[in-house]
Amino acid sequence: MGNDVAEGKLAAPLPRRWAHVQGVARQARTLRAVTGADAELLEAAGVLHDVGYAPDLVSTGFHPIDGAAYLTSIGAPDRLVHLVAHHSCAIYEAELRRLSQHMAGYRDEGGPIRDALWYCDLTTSPDGETVRADQRIAEIKQRYGPDDLVTRFITGASPELLAAVERTEQRLSAQL
Repeated sequence: MGNDVAEGKLAAPLPRRWAHVQGVARQARTLRAVTGADAELLEAAGVLHDVGYAPDLVSTGFHPIDGAAYLTSIGAPDRLVHLVAHHSCAIYEAELRRLSQHMAGYRDEGGPIRDALWYCDLTTSPDGETVRADQRIAEIKQRYGPDDLVTRFITGASPELLAAVERTEQRLSAQL
């Protein structure tokens, strides 16, 4: 499960989003040295983390929740569903959107695989290219503008997001 589902939901209606999730999955493959037995799970989470943007899946309007709900409905493994729901500090944005109650059923596992997913998302541009995390954060702020909720989210979540990136880079360095 992963690539076919994401492609079916994103490739035609949202080609740029499709490029991004393919890049995130590519980043996941570069982390196999630190993901071990969870390598396939991370890659699936990478390609599916934004599936909730698919126009036919929008329910709450917040893609981590909408994506997790869809994945649950098609029988995706719980751990994959939870990773998608909590990708890139989504709980903080859910709070800003007053959607925290929708996150209650999803567990944030923390740890290396969660960090690795955040790393992959934050080091992949909207077009699927590899970028530095600080560049990605700056791009998000620029794209949404200073008064947007997403800009408030990324500004507030940056320390936690960058810490996950740093931990992942440390884990990778220790393996090389």
